[in-house]
Amino acid sequence: MAPLRILYIGGTGTISAASVRRSVALGHDVTVLNRGSARRPLPDGVRELVADVHDADALRRAVGGEQFDVVAEFLAFTPAHVRTDLAQFEGRCGQYVFISSASAYQKPPQRLPVTESTPLRNPFWEYSREKIACEDVLVEAYRDRGFPVTIVRPSHTYDERMIPTMGAWTDIARMRAGKPVVIHGDGTSQWTLTHSEDFAVAFTGLLANPAAIGEAFTITGTHAPTWNRIYGWLADAAGAPDADFVHVASDAIAARSPELGPGLLGDKSHSMVFDVSKVTALVPEFRTTITFDEGARRIIAHFDAHPAEQIVDAERDALFDRLAAYARSSG
Repeated sequence: MAPLRILYIGGTGTISAASVRRSVALGHDVTVLNRGSARRPLPDGVRELVADVHDADALRRAVGGEQFDVVAEFLAFTPAHVRTDLAQFEGRCGQYVFISSASAYQKPPQRLPVTESTPLRNPFWEYSREKIACEDVLVEAYRDRGFPVTIVRPSHTYDERMIPTMGAWTDIARMRAGKPVVIHGDGTSQWTLTHSEDFAVAFTGLLANPAAIGEAFTITGTHAPTWNRIYGWLADAAGAPDADFVHVASDAIAARSPELGPGLLGDKSHSMVFDVSKVTALVPEFRTTITFDEGARRIIAHFDAHPAEQIVDAERDALFDRLAAYARSSG
């Protein structure tokens, strides 16, 4: 394949940074557009444009009349954001890739594994409903005018800087301090975790692929451990194999934490296992190469090497104390 001109809107987040790195490694001409507060370093040779991507005038000034083979949108979360992109890029890109979310799939799911034909409906989480609404705008543009959209639905994608538990580093600190660590439900539901390096293989394989236009793809791995196993691997990596785990019903957590509730009831409290045969048919090299036992070791190694990132959330810490006390008094 000839080198592509790719614009990443975002480019320094958990999943976009890995995709940028792989695109550069494949020899593509990569530009990133964001507000300039880089969360992860960019590879050499990447061009940076700085603008508020949700400001139509700022976007127009930054991009001008440039054309791209691919525009990959990682930062659109509402239909208004998508309409701004349509005004800017329609007729100026060969493919527009929208990052939606696997949380948009029906909750609770009627059957597993989840496929691209699973209905999109999430009455619990506004974030997911907004992503569905964004998809609706783009599908209409494809049907009405042939806008070259591809929709990608990742689930829980992580790297060494992202701890996939309710408390993030607060949970690790509690493990090491011997404090009770709260796991939602009974911990036996399955949860698909995908390392960003694996995600990037599938994602970049869809770019400028004619068979991807007008289609939606789930991009997750096939690794779906239980939440008990996820927390256990983190505890082992943190040197706290005897961590004190306490199970609390998701409904009870949601009642006490409006912040955690929507993501639990609208996603994480359900077993989520995905059929990824649609994307592997187009990108046969895509597979799970990093399972979370290895992922947990990478996470702990990173945080131990970067003490400034070891942030304990005092409010979340106190919430976990209350939840653990509630569970033990009611159990």
